[in-house]
Amino acid sequence: MQHDEPIVSFEVSNEMRDLVVGEGKTEAALDHPLDQQIFHIRMANSQGRREAASLLLRKMYGWRGYALDPALAHSPNKITLFAETGGETVGTMSLCLDNAEVGLPADENFRDKLDELRLQQRRLCEPSRLAIDKGVSKRVFAALIHISYIYAHNIHGYTDYVIEVNPRHVMFYKRMLGFRDFGGERDCTRVGAPAVLLRLELDYMGEQIRKFGGLMEQHGNERSFYLYFFPTWDEPGITGRLLTGKL
Repeated sequence: MQHDEPIVSFEVSNEMRDLVVGEGKTEAALDHPLDQQIFHIRMANSQGRREAASLLLRKMYGWRGYALDPALAHSPNKITLFAETGGETVGTMSLCLDNAEVGLPADENFRDKLDELRLQQRRLCEPSRLAIDKGVSKRVFAALIHISYIYAHNIHGYTDYVIEVNPRHVMFYKRMLGFRDFGGERDCTRVGAPAVLLRLELDYMGEQIRKFGGLMEQHGNERSFYLYFFPTWDEPGITGRLLTGKL
């Protein structure tokens, strides 16, 4: 895979103007108006790309009043994905893969709960450092999560997501993605705010993708966030590009 070739690209039309992440729902509030934008998802596999993702993180975390350690080093058990349109980074997330040497960010606050799963031979990974710019389509968030699922579950055989989220976001992750309570609420020392530990079995995520993926224009009254995921027939191509690029 060429260095600059995206993992996946997709188009969002102005018909999806109301499907945005964030508080601003009107065109005047959008940082990025959604007139027929093409989004590209890439791996942040260089210092420059990781810095662009970090700039967006600092912007969005600062806007919400969260702290963020700007000196946090790139970890060998972590990948970072980013979304860009028109040359501008508009979304990013990292995925940390559990191993005996490094562990997961959530170990800092929930080590006892994660060790319960490790004793059951569950293979854990943690989506973290998620930021989506204001006014950006939900499809960007869905694409980042879907690619992280392919990387963790389909390629590397991980079994569970664990994630620390602010209490006010708990219902979104539970209702839209199927996360469940796992560790209660504790103070998150990394961002200086309370966090709730949630868990999602990746087999369940795979079932929902197979059931709803790619059906956003045929959803009727269905409220599942999996409607905005890619259809399952896109997964082999995404997997191939990840493998070919040795990402």
